[in-house]
Amino acid sequence: MKIEQFDVVVVGGGPGGYVAAIRAAQLGLRTALVEKSELGGICLNWGCIPTKALLRSADVLRLVRKAHQFGVEVTKPEPDLQAMVARSRSVAAQLQRGVAHLMKKNGVTVLKGHARLTGNGRLSVSGEQDEAIVAARHIVLATGARARTLPGLEADADSVWYYREALTPSRLPNSMLVIGGGAIGIEFASFYHALGVRVHVVEMADRALPVEDADISDYVGQSLQTQGIALHLGSRIAHTQRRGAGWDVELEGSSGTTLNVDVILVAAGIVGNVENLGLEGTGVKVANSHIVTDGYGATGEAGVYAIGDVAGAPWLAHKASHEAVICIEKIAGLEPHPIDADRVPACTYSHPQVAHVGLTEQQARDAGRSVRVGKFPFSANGKAIALGETGGFVKVVFDKDSGELIGAHMVGEEVTEMIQGYVVAIGLETTEAELIHTIFPHPTQSEAMHEAVLSAYGKALHY
Repeated sequence: MKIEQFDVVVVGGGPGGYVAAIRAAQLGLRTALVEKSELGGICLNWGCIPTKALLRSADVLRLVRKAHQFGVEVTKPEPDLQAMVARSRSVAAQLQRGVAHLMKKNGVTVLKGHARLTGNGRLSVSGEQDEAIVAARHIVLATGARARTLPGLEADADSVWYYREALTPSRLPNSMLVIGGGAIGIEFASFYHALGVRVHVVEMADRALPVEDADISDYVGQSLQTQGIALHLGSRIAHTQRRGAGWDVELEGSSGTTLNVDVILVAAGIVGNVENLGLEGTGVKVANSHIVTDGYGATGEAGVYAIGDVAGAPWLAHKASHEAVICIEKIAGLEPHPIDADRVPACTYSHPQVAHVGLTEQQARDAGRSVRVGKFPFSANGKAIALGETGGFVKVVFDKDSGELIGAHMVGEEVTEMIQGYVVAIGLETTEAELIHTIFPHPTQSEAMHEAVLSAYGKALHY
């Protein structure tokens, strides 16, 4: 069998894998990418992109429902679930074609099949019809992760959903229990509630979005419950029983109750895709279903690297893409900086939206740092008032001794489009002095970012 030789072979075509392939090709390395399913990976096809398309539909529905507040009279809007799903799938398909174009444009060889390490820098690629052998001096594993499956709650198209079923439902249930109050669970809860589903969320932690700053989590929890989403916090599933077309679910903990719901949607975390990769007998170490790497993606096996979700938290597409560039540039002999997890932003596209970068207030205090904290509500922001979206606030955390911005947290309308300003500031190790003297345009919601900084130093002008 002929063995085709490459400089780099990337396994997995998600936002880590395809970016790694592009960067390798840009640097003059002969590159192949192996993908057994769809280019773009889970993020593009079954995660980040299609969920945002659905959430946009929910946003439009909410806005039309309150059109009269803006002097616009419309007939009562009704959701068309199948049209929403069709649009979501169309958006994903368009971007998948875009990735295929980028592979061709950059001269990356794309191999369809399942790749497995066979030693000596070789991979076997099993496709639908035949098997190929490829070899490379550098093999980058970007195989991603999948939803954690709960025993007894295996996915079906009827009453037990994971993210794939939730993205392509054949019907709109009357009621739903979301297991998991993290970003994925809360996003789906927001979408289905907007369409009229009675939504319950069960979360073992004592607050929704437990990785967020406590003030943000508390605000989101209050907002969701005000909207009508039932949160069962500090609780867990004690027992489930099918009853007719739905489920009886017994909860234990602070919310000791029994619910009857049509659908259970499981969003209880993820596990890395490390199986059947030929890692046995190699120096690659796996811990808690994720591959252990150094700051440049290198594993314990010479010439084998791992990036993205399979390499551990934070499980974010933009982190995977950034890791991809770092890994490839290190391979190429450049001198990239290792990724700093504290500078990786995170966004939740729920209603209201949430975004953060850096340390929470509690994390900073736990680290022994003296802090200055500033807050500014959107209710005092002119653009937010004009938009009719005054809920939420901006919160910043500064190191009291140096004045360095070390954390920023937002909740409110379109804050996911605002956080990047603080991401740049933290990346540049900006202090309060630079931010206080930065001119923010008026009228914009971003003015709240400036006012929050001023608030930390007792200088807020509009609140």
